[in-house]
Amino acid sequence: MNFNIAVIAGDGIGPEIVREARKVLETIGIKFGHTFNYTDILMGGCSIDAYGVPLSDEALAIAKASDSVLLGAVGGNVGNSKWYDVAPNLRPEAGLLKIRKELELFANIRPAYLYDELKDACPLKNEIIGEGFDMVIMRELTGGLYFGERHTEKVDGVWKATDILTYDENEIRRIAIKAFEIAMKRNKRVISVDKANVLDSSRLWRKVVKEVSIDYPEVTLADMLVDNCAMQLVMNPGQFDVILTENMFGDILSDEASMVTGSIGMLSSASLGKTKLGLYEPSHGSAPDIAGKNIANPIATILSAAMMLRYSFDLDKEADAVEAAVKQVLKEDYRTGDIMSEGMKKVSTTQMGDLVAERV
Repeated sequence: MNFNIAVIAGDGIGPEIVREARKVLETIGIKFGHTFNYTDILMGGCSIDAYGVPLSDEALAIAKASDSVLLGAVGGNVGNSKWYDVAPNLRPEAGLLKIRKELELFANIRPAYLYDELKDACPLKNEIIGEGFDMVIMRELTGGLYFGERHTEKVDGVWKATDILTYDENEIRRIAIKAFEIAMKRNKRVISVDKANVLDSSRLWRKVVKEVSIDYPEVTLADMLVDNCAMQLVMNPGQFDVILTENMFGDILSDEASMVTGSIGMLSSASLGKTKLGLYEPSHGSAPDIAGKNIANPIATILSAAMMLRYSFDLDKEADAVEAAVKQVLKEDYRTGDIMSEGMKKVSTTQMGDLVAERV
């Protein structure tokens, strides 16, 4: 089978980690008889340098015409970069918001799984880790505070900034349905996270999610306030199966969840909509401080490519093969620096990609 993939290497460590994901995909293609056709496009700071905008119309058109999009990372150091001394809509991350919106990718799926081999890298105590944890954070991606009206103005001599948080019931319903569908394939538990004791948007969120739950009687639904959820993730992560939440809360909680897995370099991500076209990226940033040093962990990007195989291409066996290869490499005690512990074998970005591809 032939698949067309738009590749956005991006900024910082993006080109390095995407290179290793492509290496693994090529191995999958050889083993299972598929052809992956890549078209490289620019987004983020590199696009600003080349075209003056974080995402050009031409690049967006290529992404829309592809079967899927593989992304590394975009952006740089906010306090020390020419890319941020401009209007917000011209900064690197604006490209990411734009492509999500234009591709109508409203559902972000972020697994957080603790590998047995990485328990030593987990910052939590063994009695908290227990038998480990395996959760999915389902984050609404195209609504809420990040996409609401915003402006900064001077009122009576004082600068005032305003960001508006808005959700309608249709936006909430479609992400809730995705969450319950995924829960049906897992352990049939959904915890909906909001701030319903304060926010009207959260009260509507809670109402609509409960309405959706009626169509999934096998799934247990519970509500949890976001501040409590943040605490529970470090007190008892094993209680979670599917966490359903809005855009900003999901952004924060998924980063927290990534760290209790041992490293944000292990957390993959898929952004999906109504069609098979998806955007796949690691949950970490561009890490400009280590860019070009060949020390970044490519596993999150490799696992994101596995999610692409599964969700956009319906290649479950191929996705299983990538995930099994990652587990095997970890079982053989190979580690990049971010997940390194005593007695392990330290490897570079390139070496980790080679090892996973070989195990495939």
